Amino acid sequence: MNTVELKNILIHRIAGINDKSFLNSIKTIIDSKSESITYKTSPKQRLKISEGREQIANSEYFTNEQVELEIEQWLKEK
Repeated sequence: MNTVELKNILIHRIAGINDKSFLNSIKTIIDSKSESITYKTSPKQRLKISEGREQIANSEYFTNEQVELEIEQWLKEK
């Protein structure tokens, strides 16, 4: 059973529940999984993030594919 199928089963089953207390419990569980997380960063971390964004804007980065190729070549040399 894939994720979409599981979601549809849960939606159907929840729609048939009339117990308000139980539904509130389910809501609490769902809310705990869907809250947005706010990360606290230090000034040094914010500087590094800013530098990284600037590098991306200047196309100064490697794609995942490029890195994987480089790793493959490095491993063949060892």
